[in-house]
Amino acid sequence: MKTIGQIIKFARAKKKLSFGKLEELTKIRASFIKSIEEEKWDALPTFPTVSGFVKSISAPLGIDGKMAAAVLRRDYPPKKLNINPKPDVPSQFTWGPKFTFAIGTGVFILVVLGYLGFQYLRFISPPGLTVDSPKENQIVSGNSVPVFGSTDSDVKITVNNQPVLVDQNGKFSTNIEITQTTKEIDIIATSRSGKIREIERKIEVQ
Repeated sequence: MKTIGQIIKFARAKKKLSFGKLEELTKIRASFIKSIEEEKWDALPTFPTVSGFVKSISAPLGIDGKMAAAVLRRDYPPKKLNINPKPDVPSQFTWGPKFTFAIGTGVFILVVLGYLGFQYLRFISPPGLTVDSPKENQIVSGNSVPVFGSTDSDVKITVNNQPVLVDQNGKFSTNIEITQTTKEIDIIATSRSGKIREIERKIEVQ
């Protein structure tokens, strides 16, 4: 059984037509005609174009066009289809145990880091200190003045160089002896890291 290439080659030889002469008759490049005879399909255009070439070549060579088209369909190699065995299908999100564990771990790490960061800032920062008494420029009578306020629970307080106890809530209170020459009350809060916050209150002793 002859192939389409053999049929065209035999008919062209019988008609004693060169590739150039057949190109003049059909207006099809001689290189395309040669590729069809040699069945070099990769060197040719798409199948519909090649089918048109074969029909055009068949007439001057005395070949039955329908028969030539049928033989071409038989001989023309099928196109290779690139089949993806695993098509890219977007995966649907599902909340599973692994995701829950990852979220829980992430939250735990953030909480720990936040706590450590807070403690570090607290360690390197001066302690908080609030003095409720005495007020600035307060007029004081007698030989003592009440001093009280609040700070952090782990802070040491001194008032005019005298240590004062701080309770678990950070409250402190004491009475400081004064004289007619006392002009100010100096309250100093010292943190565990040695950071200091100081408040001076001027008083007027009568």
